[in-house]
Amino acid sequence: MTTPRDDFLKAAFWHGDRALCDALLREHPDHPLHAVLPGLDAVLTYGGGPPIVAAYESLGARACRPIYNALDPDTHHPAAPDPAFACDLAFLGNRLPDREARVGEFFLRPATLLPDREFLIGGNGWADAALPTNVRNHGHVYTAEHNAFNCSPLAVLNVARDSMAQIGFSPATRVFEAAGAGACLITDAWEGIELFLKPDAEVLVARDGQDVAAILSELTPVRAHAIGAAARERVLAEHSYALRGALVDSVLREQHARRKVVA
Repeated sequence: MTTPRDDFLKAAFWHGDRALCDALLREHPDHPLHAVLPGLDAVLTYGGGPPIVAAYESLGARACRPIYNALDPDTHHPAAPDPAFACDLAFLGNRLPDREARVGEFFLRPATLLPDREFLIGGNGWADAALPTNVRNHGHVYTAEHNAFNCSPLAVLNVARDSMAQIGFSPATRVFEAAGAGACLITDAWEGIELFLKPDAEVLVARDGQDVAAILSELTPVRAHAIGAAARERVLAEHSYALRGALVDSVLREQHARRKVVA
């Protein structure tokens, strides 16, 4: 005999670190999640794509669905350029141990290779970093300035943290912020980028700093504008937070319906 709430979802686990499965579950077999995973109705992850889905299901999860970052078009959108952010390539990100080496490769190395081009770095922690002479350190960029930051340079750069790049399928929020502003985005290469933006048409993908330098050397304002416009159209159509919310609602309703059938 069932109680009035027996057909409701028992529990869903939603975590914001797509590396949790490897860092905790696989390396720590006594982690409490091992015991509770089979009893959960759903696991929702920040990202990770098919590899993370397969990993959670192999550990007993009934259903695992990535809920990726996205765009809030009311917050991030095209804005008037600001001379304070004018340059050929801009990067926005705080200085973090698990990203600094990649920033060095994908941002500082191209600046060294292209001494006649202007580079801008924004974020906290870069004041005492060894920067090439053609790199301007802006410091902290407030959220209200992000649209102007993205709209002022010829192109903006995304550099994933080490764990995000290794796992793939984990686009940072700034990918969608830049695309929403209509910026021409250059990103370091990571598996799954084509699920979010089409390489060479909606985003430019670089394997290393040499690629970034080559892309920037050939990039014209006309092509940069076309890539930014295409990226904005794509994220508005497929990657808004309204759509992500609808996906979460759909997943929970699906699991609720499945529990009712089982009951």
